[in-house]
Amino acid sequence: MEWLKHSLNDIVSLFFPNLCLACGENLPPKQEMICVHCQYKLPRTGFHEHRENPFTERFWGRLPLESGAALFHFIKGGKVQRLVHQLKYKDKADIGIRLGQWYGRLLSDSPLFHSVDTVIPVPLHPKKEHLRGYNQAAMFAKGLADAMQVNCLSQGLRRNVFTETQTRKSRLERVENVTEAFEIARPADLKGRHVLLVDDIITTGATLEACGLKLLEVPGLKLSMATIGFAG
Repeated sequence: MEWLKHSLNDIVSLFFPNLCLACGENLPPKQEMICVHCQYKLPRTGFHEHRENPFTERFWGRLPLESGAALFHFIKGGKVQRLVHQLKYKDKADIGIRLGQWYGRLLSDSPLFHSVDTVIPVPLHPKKEHLRGYNQAAMFAKGLADAMQVNCLSQGLRRNVFTETQTRKSRLERVENVTEAFEIARPADLKGRHVLLVDDIITTGATLEACGLKLLEVPGLKLSMATIGFAG
C-alpha cells in the first residue's frame, strides 16, 4: 500500500504543487511555505542588532522611537515582494504568522527589544479587512507576539477613515492622507507599556508615523516598530 500512497501523493502534487512562496519552485516533501535555499538567501537587514539603523533614521525628527527594525530588505521584483504579495493578495495569511515567529525569535535575542510587552498591528479599515478577509499586519503581529511571549492587541488601534491607496503618493501626501485616520481602542490599557507597532512594509513611514503619534498620546507609553520589509 506504500506504493499507492506515493502514487496518490504524486498525482496530488501534479495538480496542486507545493511551491515556495518566495521563489515559486517546488518544495521538498514535508517542507512548508519557504524553501531552505530562500530561508538562507532572503536579504535580511540585521537592523535589530543596532540601535541606530536605516529604519530608525527614517523617523529622525518625526517621532521618538525606542527601537526599530525590519526583517528583510524589500526590493521591487524580488522574492520579499513576492512573499508580501502572497500574504496580502493570495490568501496566504499563514506566511505572515510564520514570518512573525521567525522575526520574533530574533527580536527576543536582541537587548533592544527585551522590554517590549505589547504588539499592535497597523489596522486596516473594516471595509478593506472584510474584502481581504484578514489584516496582513495582524498576522505578522500574532507571530511576533507568540515568539516573543508578549501580549498581542490586534484591535489596539482602529482605522476610522477609509483612506486612498498610498502606493503612488509622496511622503507629505501620505502623511496628509492618514492624519487623524486612527484611534486607540482602550488608551488606559496602554499606559506605561512598551508597544511594538508593526506593519508589512515600510516605505516613507507615513502610516507608521501617524499610528505612532497617536499611540504616543498615551501617558508613559514607549514605542518601537518592526516590519517584514524595508524599502530603501
